[in-house]
Amino acid sequence: MQKTPEFTAPQRFDDPDAALEQVRRIYQNSVEFLRQALHDYVNGADFHDVRVRACYPYVRLVSHSNLRLGEGADELGRQRLSYGFVAGPGRYETTLTRPDLYGDYYREQFRLLLANHGGEIEVGTSTQPIPIHFSFAEHDHVEGQMSMTRRAFMRDVFDLPDLTAMDDGIANGTHVPGPGEAHPLSLFTAPRVDYSLQRMRHYTGTSPDWFQNFVLFTNYQFYIDEFIKLGHAEMDKPDSPYVAFIEPGNVVTRRTGLPHVAGDELGHAPPRLPQMPGYHLMREDRSGITMVNIGVGPANAKNITDHIAVLRPHAWLMLGHCAGLRTTQQLGDYVLAHAYVREDHVLDEELPLWVPIPALAEIQLALEAAVADVTGVPAAELKRIMRTGTVASTDNRNWELLPNNMPQLRFSQSRAVALDMESATIAANGFRFRVPYGTLLCVSDKPLHGEIKLPGMANHFYRERVDQHLRIGIRAVELLREGGVNQLHSRKLRSFAEVAFQ
Repeated sequence: MQKTPEFTAPQRFDDPDAALEQVRRIYQNSVEFLRQALHDYVNGADFHDVRVRACYPYVRLVSHSNLRLGEGADELGRQRLSYGFVAGPGRYETTLTRPDLYGDYYREQFRLLLANHGGEIEVGTSTQPIPIHFSFAEHDHVEGQMSMTRRAFMRDVFDLPDLTAMDDGIANGTHVPGPGEAHPLSLFTAPRVDYSLQRMRHYTGTSPDWFQNFVLFTNYQFYIDEFIKLGHAEMDKPDSPYVAFIEPGNVVTRRTGLPHVAGDELGHAPPRLPQMPGYHLMREDRSGITMVNIGVGPANAKNITDHIAVLRPHAWLMLGHCAGLRTTQQLGDYVLAHAYVREDHVLDEELPLWVPIPALAEIQLALEAAVADVTGVPAAELKRIMRTGTVASTDNRNWELLPNNMPQLRFSQSRAVALDMESATIAANGFRFRVPYGTLLCVSDKPLHGEIKLPGMANHFYRERVDQHLRIGIRAVELLREGGVNQLHSRKLRSFAEVAFQ
């Protein structure tokens, strides 16, 4: 016997707010049904021969024309924005989740679809089950209250996460709809989104609800230490544009003069930091800054960007240390990446090496301007402290020890000016997931020229440069925000038949 919530019939809407409200209603009915069933199960209710199932809401658009109508379109239907419209006539749909988190995002995507195609969008209940684990509220922890036998029996009663429903074929450009199947509206299905939201919580030690639309990645804790200082300093300013600072364990510090919010008291500093701790300097409109210490290596860089991508940030930037490869570079010089050598190998299956990863003009200009603003060096003299060039990323931390100088030869042939282990991965995953990306590194050693990191030199370097480098990254975010986020989502990141959602 299958137990399901009361069915909600599909409805059509020409108003994005009404469509969003229906999504909320279907989703809430589904998760409340699952939570109640799980509560009964944990408390020993008899579920013999019972299958409990509730499904995600969906949104659907049927387009009958190649013509696009809406705002910003010229007489040929060409759009100013690079998203918000479908590729041509056909049926398009996607499943949706967490309207409490994605409400503003969904509303804007619905609005653009209606503006660009007219008519109506349909909202209903899909046939895609919600895994029971993805129905948990933020602070629910229920499995620990059950015996091993009872936990094992869960898969006979509830839907569990199914990885076959979460692959990245749409984002990778390899998805081909089957006969009678709708074209995708979004890069990510609801189960894929929910999976990543769970992973973000695990890896960063913070709830996905805190993440902001501009993300800084670093490969050194020193940058995080400075970001924590800056975050608390902003909270001491009554006129700061930032309203809260969040640390691992969901520890919330509100800006001076603002009241505590219900739930703030639930945050507790963890006994040890998570694998990739996240920190969030929040603004009311989510246009603040999230910073994540990804540690060392391309595997971590791919892992965390695979998950943060589902939040559809406006940009992510890599701020970290690198090896300078040119004799003219000095320790502390900056490197602005305009191309990448991908020897990280973690994305070779998803994004073939023959795919170029272009520099994005808006990001490059913001980073260059930020260097000039923070250092005080005139733009005409920036070449004294910053090189623009190719960054090579490797998965071999001890590349210097390989025989016959083969890596050095390849890096020379590529015209690389710097080397690290993460930047190409972050840029490539930004390209793959249509998230604007950029890289500004700081030279911390020159192994090809005998200048390796020694304790005294390193400590002095960190004191001198980390604070300045971080302030450059934050200034770049400010410039991108001031310039308007719509210009960031470039056509350079969109494929031939692109999904409509940003």
